Amino acid sequence: MTSRDEALALDRGSALAGMRGRFDLPPGVIYLDGNSLGALPVGVADRMAEVLHDEWGRGLIRSWNALPDGGGDWMGLSARVARRLAPLLGVAAADVHLGDSTSVTLFKTMVAAARLRPGRRVLVIEPSTFPTDGYIAEGVTDLLGLELRWCDPADPVAAVDEDTALLSLTHVDFRTGAMFDLATVTAAAHERGALVQWDLCHSTGAVPVDLTTADADFAVGCTYKYLNGGPGSPAFAWVAPRHQSDLRQPITGWIGHATPFAMSREHVPAAGIARMASGTPPVLALATLDAALDAFEGVTIAALRATSLSLTDLFIRLLDERLGTGAGVEIVTPREHDRRGSQVSFRHPQAYGIVQALIARGVIGDFRDDGDRPGIARFGFAPLYVRHVDVLDAVDQLVGVLEGEEHLDPSYATRNRVT
Repeated sequence: MTSRDEALALDRGSALAGMRGRFDLPPGVIYLDGNSLGALPVGVADRMAEVLHDEWGRGLIRSWNALPDGGGDWMGLSARVARRLAPLLGVAAADVHLGDSTSVTLFKTMVAAARLRPGRRVLVIEPSTFPTDGYIAEGVTDLLGLELRWCDPADPVAAVDEDTALLSLTHVDFRTGAMFDLATVTAAAHERGALVQWDLCHSTGAVPVDLTTADADFAVGCTYKYLNGGPGSPAFAWVAPRHQSDLRQPITGWIGHATPFAMSREHVPAAGIARMASGTPPVLALATLDAALDAFEGVTIAALRATSLSLTDLFIRLLDERLGTGAGVEIVTPREHDRRGSQVSFRHPQAYGIVQALIARGVIGDFRDDGDRPGIARFGFAPLYVRHVDVLDAVDQLVGVLEGEEHLDPSYATRNRVT
């Protein structure tokens, strides 16, 4: 059994020791929900105040351009954030755009991908994907008169044939934390002539992603989970350079025009990834994300992954040692490193009550329904601020909840609007 001293020693020896100080975390809380909403980085509040008071308040509309005394240049925000985000994706910054929600970005990229394969009529997606991906895929196929085909998550490429335009997959499963081999799946789909899009919402900022080496076609991801951009922060879109000149996305707004302030009647798409833009950039959200990414300065992807695996290994081992098979807890996250994201999930008939009882004790995770099967308790391990001692203490609290049957509290029979 790992002792507290051993957990503290693991934290002192971590490549990310001291990174927790880059976050404004409340005392007395063990935060294991960074896979849903990241913690607040230090410096974000000051940056927001600067944007509000100096750039908007004093610069007014002049801040769309660079201000003489510094600041402003709001039109360049997406590109500046892309430069900071690109190393976490294994891509060039010039191929990344930010500005829309994840759902809107999925719609734009799915339509664009289908248009790149006009002779093919099928869009393949996994049934266990995050619901938005499935809803958007259904809308796209209905709009374009295509066929939506659901694949087996255990072998998604088996559903790809000569009529498949796009295979769209979530890199890390939002319920279980199971992770696809991005490069292998991409190569196999390409052998059948299909394009491949990856949803990286539960990957970026916690697990290695190298879209360039994998030779992927499209990628989309949110920025409010492991990237800590704040609730509703804008999503990113990445399009492989080879596709950009032929890219036709469906929401051709003025910011994606080659010369938006020429105010011409005809839409002429901007060069490169800039044509993915549609409307006015969300300045406050982009500025917040820009400041939040300061937390990754000097951090390597290798260090993020090593810490993530160490934390999740410890959590799984402690669940095995302290709960065994008699507590009704079924770990559904893969134990193999190459198949695991940065979360650990378990199934339990009263998973929702367990999560709520833990929150009452100061351990924050979340719950996800899973149809007719028992629900899933999820715990995300954001490597920049979660410590090994947090893992130890969280399992202590979980054991206490189960031993005291706190999860059976009748008040938990009614679920919150957000679970």
